[in-house]
Amino acid sequence: MNTTFVGSDVIRRSISLPAELAERLDSIAAARHVSANRAIIDLLADAITAYEQRRAVFLELADRFQRSSDPAETERLRDELAKMTFGR
Repeated sequence: MNTTFVGSDVIRRSISLPAELAERLDSIAAARHVSANRAIIDLLADAITAYEQRRAVFLELADRFQRSSDPAETERLRDELAKMTFGR
């Protein structure tokens, strides 16, 4: 993904990365033929999109769980929510 934020303000941030993560980032940037900064922006944009999608699925499941009157469906939804929350 090559995200472009046309017309948006830029805010400078300084972060510290563990050495192993920095090496992985450099490898990704090299493979994509972009700067490490561009790779960070692309990876963060992808991660935020994935987070928002998981959150939307979770909230939809929670809403279905709350509205459910079928005991079997309620149990299934409870299990799905637990897996999403606790990884079980």
